[in-house]
Amino acid sequence: MTDQIKQEKRPRVFSGVQPTGNIHIGNYLGALVQFVELQNTSDCIYCIVDEHAITVPNDPKELRDHIRDVAALYLAIGVDPEKSIVFVQSEVPAHAELGWILSCNAYTGELSRMTQFKAKSHGDESVGAGLLMYPVLMASDILLYDTDVVPVGNDQKQHIELTRDLAIRVNSRFPGTFVVPDGRFVKSGARVMALDDPTAKMSKSAPNPRSRISLLDDPSKIKKAIMSATTDSEGSIRFDVENKPGVSNLLSIYSAFSGKTVPELEKAYEGSGYGAFKKDLVEVTVDALAPIRTRYEEIRGSAELDRILDDGAARANAIAERVLRRVQKKFGLGRK
Repeated sequence: MTDQIKQEKRPRVFSGVQPTGNIHIGNYLGALVQFVELQNTSDCIYCIVDEHAITVPNDPKELRDHIRDVAALYLAIGVDPEKSIVFVQSEVPAHAELGWILSCNAYTGELSRMTQFKAKSHGDESVGAGLLMYPVLMASDILLYDTDVVPVGNDQKQHIELTRDLAIRVNSRFPGTFVVPDGRFVKSGARVMALDDPTAKMSKSAPNPRSRISLLDDPSKIKKAIMSATTDSEGSIRFDVENKPGVSNLLSIYSAFSGKTVPELEKAYEGSGYGAFKKDLVEVTVDALAPIRTRYEEIRGSAELDRILDDGAARANAIAERVLRRVQKKFGLGRK
């Protein structure tokens, strides 16, 4: 990494979340908690990646609502706009411009092998080109800010690898063009699985609403989801992902929200049934999410939210334009 590119003493962090429905505790524990941790030691840039959301059909009004939802949730979980830049992707045109440049340096073969593309396209040849290309736009999001660290969930490792490959590929032709970023992935044990199927990742798009707990769910929804969560017939509370995936998933959630270790929880509930364990987990989860919900409701419709997003867009644009101009010069674009 050249001194010309990286002038900041603190590492620069970038990450983003799609505005597609309520963020659930899997998103929160898998990636968003890192956002808050990192802003005290790094220069952080957090984006609502709305351009990614249009790779599939959506309702424009709902999309605009979800943009504000995610922005408000960023702030509600503890992202501080005085320490971090918070902005909407489409309000910084350089994302799409750099995306085109990177697309000219990406290969269709590597894009068609992306796990999420294969899953979402279901082998259908007639899918939108955006579904194939969105990992390139994601790489653009990251590289546009000379990013050092990208805090994401483990399911995004392949996308980070592609971003690194593209940066290295361009740098081999035009040295010093991009900073090559590193991923910062979820800690072992913090991966949250679906409550109704603990062998599958918790998902916003799962048909069963009780498969997940959203950050804005009221206490009654949280209780229904946890009390109906899949366990097993054994009755013992111990961490064993292979043989007891449901109980292990609940123990991971309990540990993350309570701050207690899994061994401490196993000891505390030794000889207890699932009913008492789940009841306590409901209380712990409700208590952990209550401040987030309260702060969200305070800021969601406020002028403060718009002020923060306006300021974030201006600050992001200032950085993005400098990086984009550097890239354009390397490629010989423009007249100067």
